[in-house]
Amino acid sequence: MRILLTGGAGFIGASIIRRLLARDDSVRVLDVAAKNPLLEPKSESDRRLEWRVGSVSDGPAVMDAVKGCDAIIHLAALLTPACAADPIRAAGVNVIGTLNMFEAARRHGLKGVLYMSSAAVYASDLRDHPHPDTHYGAFKLAGEGSARAYWTDHRVASIGLRPYVVYGMGREVGLTAGPALACRAAVEQREYVIPFTGPADFVYVDDVASAFVEAAAELGKGRSGASVFDIPGSTALVEDIVTIIQRHVAGARLSAAGPLLPIQMPAKLNDIRAAITNITRTPLDAGLKMMIDRYAQLRVAGR
Repeated sequence: MRILLTGGAGFIGASIIRRLLARDDSVRVLDVAAKNPLLEPKSESDRRLEWRVGSVSDGPAVMDAVKGCDAIIHLAALLTPACAADPIRAAGVNVIGTLNMFEAARRHGLKGVLYMSSAAVYASDLRDHPHPDTHYGAFKLAGEGSARAYWTDHRVASIGLRPYVVYGMGREVGLTAGPALACRAAVEQREYVIPFTGPADFVYVDDVASAFVEAAAELGKGRSGASVFDIPGSTALVEDIVTIIQRHVAGARLSAAGPLLPIQMPAKLNDIRAAITNITRTPLDAGLKMMIDRYAQLRVAGR
């Protein structure tokens, strides 16, 4: 298939690009950035990878980017801090941008839209139903509702995926970037305080990419409806993250302080692995160790 990938310049985008190319799919990226610094030269130079600079909030640019594609993987969004700082601008990207994807899919007759939702649709008081108390979560929930409306009104199929705290190499901005920043600080022998505490669900970036690529294949086979799935990882205390990193990096000066995250996973999840096979699940210890090793390699290389 030829996939339009929005937000391909991010750390999740890099992992998805690698997996799509490995499956022999073609990828057209639409992003405000001109490249992804996390991609290896082999992927960057692959003739099946096309890069377009543009915003998902630009309807004509989206419509043009969708031409010739079979499906959309929509990641592009402004994260929680940016949504809080400027809700109007963020709505233009997170809400209008998502509507642009569905409208382009409808007009071009695509097989479907696979989009990034978020566990931010849940609130901080362990509700079992979506009840966001952040602009970011509200915008993501609006996207889920629009996906259902496009199926009802136009039979545009979709799958929305809700990860919680996605960690991995390159995740260094946003409310939940603490695990990656802690790994980097440990390797660089710097002190670092993860700015939140308590329990959370941590899912490794390659597992999220695996979920997106396998779900895209399902859309390619003609899956119908407007489904939404959770992507759980490993539930742990933030303090456990500190302990694991310190076990792998002697003398790491790490700690955690601050409030609980403003969202918590519900007790009952709609795990995507129950509906779609071959999706990976990386143990927390293994995921953190891979990040530590990669940051160590970069440090040796002087990067």
